[in-house]
Amino acid sequence: MKLNFNNLGLEEVPNLREFGRDIEDITFYNNRIKDIPESIFDLSNLTVLNISANNIEIIPRSISKLKKLRSIDFGHNKIKDIPKEIGNLKKLDQYLYIHNNQIEVLEDEICNLYLLRYLNVSNNFLRELPLNIGGLKSLVELRAMDNSIFKLPESICDLHSLRELHLKENKIEQLPENIGELKFLRVLDISENKLLEITKSIGKCINLRRLNFRNNNIKELPKEIGNLKKLLEIDLRGNKIKELPKSILNIEGLERLDLRWNSELEDVNWLEQLENKGCIVYK
Repeated sequence: MKLNFNNLGLEEVPNLREFGRDIEDITFYNNRIKDIPESIFDLSNLTVLNISANNIEIIPRSISKLKKLRSIDFGHNKIKDIPKEIGNLKKLDQYLYIHNNQIEVLEDEICNLYLLRYLNVSNNFLRELPLNIGGLKSLVELRAMDNSIFKLPESICDLHSLRELHLKENKIEQLPENIGELKFLRVLDISENKLLEITKSIGKCINLRRLNFRNNNIKELPKEIGNLKKLLEIDLRGNKIKELPKSILNIEGLERLDLRWNSELEDVNWLEQLENKGCIVYK
């Protein structure tokens, strides 16, 4: 059974007893709910729980009773802490959305969700990601934009299923040395950070399609970037790049290269060779 209580101006969760325990999917999107009642945790068959865009401040530890949960959306609330017990939801294999809250720390227990595919922790107050984030072995997409993350844990390179990594608007100064272990990565967005350089191992991320390094402090690119033969877009706007490696010419299918606002960039007339192949180059 699926129940939808969206956009009703509710200030509390209604009595659900009349529906029995057969509810599998329940949504309270965009209300004014402040508390999650214990009665929710008696819905033993629940697989989808969406209480996004409310005024929730606390997620009760009892959430661990919902053993069949596969998807959770607590985005756009006022949550400050994620209980360790959420790591006991072993069947959570779709998404966990806790973006746009006030979370300062993610406990390591969240890394026990080894079936989870999509994690969104954007727009919080995080200074770091869990040290053992590599335990999320099935993760396909990680969004941690608009936080205060200054360093990435080495174990992020153990996310071998990862396709998209979004880290825009943080304070990251460097990528892990082993970033090249992310063989299936297609999108890497680390724009609006404090990157000083790009590790050579980026050249091992051979399935990358889109690279966004916009608005960092990068002075040069490693020649290994020319190994990324599937790249379609590279955004390098607003850096301190002085010269580009000519290995970029090896990226035959490149469609867009943005070099604007790199005031120290030296002669790049040779990029006409890319333009002749159909690549749009912004200088």
